[in-house]
Order: sequence, then structure tokens, then C-alpha cells
Amino acid sequence: MASTRLDPIDRKILAELQADGRMTNVELAKRVGISAPPCLRRVRTLEEAGFIRGYHADVDPRELGFEVQVFANVGLQSQAEADLSAFEARCREWPLVRECHMLNGEVDFILKCVAPDLSTFQRFLTEELTAAANVASVKTALVIRGAKDQPGVPFEVLEARLARDA
Repeated sequence: MASTRLDPIDRKILAELQADGRMTNVELAKRVGISAPPCLRRVRTLEEAGFIRGYHADVDPRELGFEVQVFANVGLQSQAEADLSAFEARCREWPLVRECHMLNGEVDFILKCVAPDLSTFQRFLTEELTAAANVASVKTALVIRGAKDQPGVPFEVLEARLARDA
């Protein structure tokens, strides 16, 4: 398991950066209880190892004029690996698709899409998504409101499990 390669300080660093990726290295070091130079070395090591994939601002889509959020369940005609990979590559090209996850079950993929208005999403749906190669079915659900949107992982659950297993 990847989390067992991390010591408690690494996990604290990740938890703190997940909560606030803009803090200075000095502040981060203070919060995790080590000095700044080794803290910076650890952060760089975590980045190089792929534990930290990047740093992003958490922007409010509605404040920026993206009023429509839709989840689209997509079924493909073929689930051959080449066809799955081709669909994933196509999703990466569509700006309105913000997340793409392959699922096990009745549908092959779920997409999280945002659009400034319903007509823009409708145009994407009819001209791009349903018209894409290998797409057999698309079922959409318009988001009315969000109750929780918390990126990252719950470090407190990991820490509790590691303490229990120790």
C-alpha cells in the first residue's frame, strides 16, 4: 500500500498542503513540526514520487458564469481496451468535461461536465458526446445543488486505520 511508504510527517505535509496549497514552506514546516529545509526536501520528494500531482486554485464555477453542471452516464458499444482508451483520450479533449471516470456496472463512464448555460451543454451533448465514435448511450442528470465538494482524501481516516493496524 502506498500510504505505508509514507511516514507520519509526510502524511501531515500532504494533509496540510491539501487543505491549503498556498502556504509558505516556513508555515508548512511549523505546522508539521520540522525545520524548513527538510520540509522543502520532503515536499519535492513527494512531488517527484507522484503523491502531489499539482497545485490548483479552487474556483467557483457559478461565480465565473458556469451555471450548469451535469453528470453524464455513457455506455459504449465496445469495451475493448483500445476503444476505452480512445474514449478517455477524447474526453480529455473536451473542455466542458471536467472529470471522466470508468465504472464497473451498467454504464462504462461517468462524466462531470460544466457549461455556462443549458444551450451550450445541449449543443455539446448532441454535436460532440452522443456523436462520438463508439458511444451507444448517454443519460444525463442536471445538478440542482451541491451538498459537498471536497477534493483530496480524508487523511483522518487513514491515520485512524494506521493507528488501529499498528
